[in-house]
Amino acid sequence: MTVDEKNKYKSEFKSALDELINKLQPAISGKDGQWNIKGFIDIYKNIYTISSDTKIISKILEIHIFPEIIKFATNYGYSIVLAEKQNWYPDLTFIRKDNPDVKFAVDIKTTFRRSRTTAGFTLGSHGSYFIKRQGTKNIQFPYSSYMGHYCLGIIYTRIDCDNLKDTEIIHVNELEEKGDIADPINDRQVIKVDKLTSITSQIKDFEFFVAEKWRIACDSQGSGNTANIGSITNINDLKNGNGVFANLGEEWFDEYWMNYGKVHIIRDDKSIPVRNIWDFLEFKSRKDLFDKVGNGAKRKK
Repeated sequence: MTVDEKNKYKSEFKSALDELINKLQPAISGKDGQWNIKGFIDIYKNIYTISSDTKIISKILEIHIFPEIIKFATNYGYSIVLAEKQNWYPDLTFIRKDNPDVKFAVDIKTTFRRSRTTAGFTLGSHGSYFIKRQGTKNIQFPYSSYMGHYCLGIIYTRIDCDNLKDTEIIHVNELEEKGDIADPINDRQVIKVDKLTSITSQIKDFEFFVAEKWRIACDSQGSGNTANIGSITNINDLKNGNGVFANLGEEWFDEYWMNYGKVHIIRDDKSIPVRNIWDFLEFKSRKDLFDKVGNGAKRKK
């Protein structure tokens, strides 16, 4: 396949993803911006409110948007392969039905706003499958077999409600029908409300974006001691793909993260592991590219 053909597929796929994210907000939230999901319901029509735990929120959000993702794949001639195991990359593999060589990796990333303008998340490992690009460890298909690696980002605001506890049980009057059997909940308190909309959601005010992973990466790890690539944190930069490597290019992103912490430079007669883009460009004798370093890089020393 020629470079022009690959670029054509990538451009078409990105445009299709942009159309998808425009449909997601009305699909999962109301006019007031609150999440349509209010909790879990049992056969007695009691609603159990959702925990504010981010892992729970993230999983339910993924389930909530999945019908739209299936419609997207069908409309544009793709099949979807889900990651076989929980810790495998990516969340979703899109394969063109008329050309199985055309594969795209899409990770769904959800996070809450740290402030009005900031949010952030990890972008996957820079370990085994990122370095050994023909390998299959912890990845659905070899990394090099994907034409593009995309992040579908969901940013939201958490709602702080002093009177809404994680495990409340709520009974909604509008759901009652004649002959309903009451649930013997024993001594647990049940709160009664008239309408479903009376229940406050755990999250609200969604923003969606799609970007290639390398365009929104920073030059720092995303979490602790694990080998995860971190994202930039400015929301506008995330939505516009204005990360550290946006002007340098994907090849610099790849080489930097393949060598993160492994190569060294000498400074003040000490061997310093390279863990920021400035040191890496110095290591490569390319200080002339300093001006191309994008937003979100570690502060230059």
